[in-house]
Amino acid sequence: MSFKKETPLANAAFWAARKGNLALLQLLLNSGRVDVDCKDSLGSTALMVASYYGHKECVRELVLQGADINLQRETGATALFFAAQQGHNDIVKLLFEYGASTEFKTKDGGTALLAACQYGHMRVVDTLLKHGANIHDELYDGATALFLAAQGGFLDLIRLLLSSGAKVNQPRQDGTAPLWIASQMGHSDVVRVMLLRGADRDAARLDGTTALLKAATKGYNDVIEELLKFSPALGILKNGTSALHEAVLGGNIRAVALLLEAGADPILKNKKNELPSDLTKNERILRLLQSRGKHRRS
Repeated sequence: MSFKKETPLANAAFWAARKGNLALLQLLLNSGRVDVDCKDSLGSTALMVASYYGHKECVRELVLQGADINLQRETGATALFFAAQQGHNDIVKLLFEYGASTEFKTKDGGTALLAACQYGHMRVVDTLLKHGANIHDELYDGATALFLAAQGGFLDLIRLLLSSGAKVNQPRQDGTAPLWIASQMGHSDVVRVMLLRGADRDAARLDGTTALLKAATKGYNDVIEELLKFSPALGILKNGTSALHEAVLGGNIRAVALLLEAGADPILKNKKNELPSDLTKNERILRLLQSRGKHRRS
């Protein structure tokens, strides 16, 4: 990609767009010596810069001076992408007034909608959806808008996406579902909402791990409690171990107690032929396992 050499005047225009200096920007554009669509070494335009930094009047001026709204920089990002990523809803609306498109993708498959979801900008997501953004957009690794919102723990945004038709069980290519990622991040309120909206409690990643196993590994007791309300599988999973084994290994007494109360079997062996009690020297955990084992035998 060859660019015209950056001139001092073009650099000044970029500076004005970044700082929101409308008077200087107008002066430079009106001089006729700066191309409104001039690019820096990464292919960014002054419009992208002003959109990123949230300078609405500069954005308006650039558009009225004929800036191409849908130009992409080398990464594939557009002015709309940057405004959405940074949560500038007023600029997103302005760009739509002048014909911005939601279709453009970055090199990793990112769109304005996915960028807004990743950073939890709910009002921007609402605006994008109303202007035809596709709720089924996904990154090239398969991460959806809902997946990114679940990863960030953005509860209100998740409710908006679900009510707009997002698929609660659509996994990434590695099999990671939104519920799994929310469990791994410890977002118990998100886990609750997703389970109530029909998330598959036992959906396993390609590596055989489930949301419950991940929560047990990490010691997220609030998440474990939410998942247990939906009676998830407590036996040996495809990856050869159980949630109880993981909780014992992690040394989380409360998690062990919760799993035992829910009916996890303390005398179940993993693929390596180990009992949960073989994985700890913690006296309190061993007593818990022992008393539950006796209780089961009787």
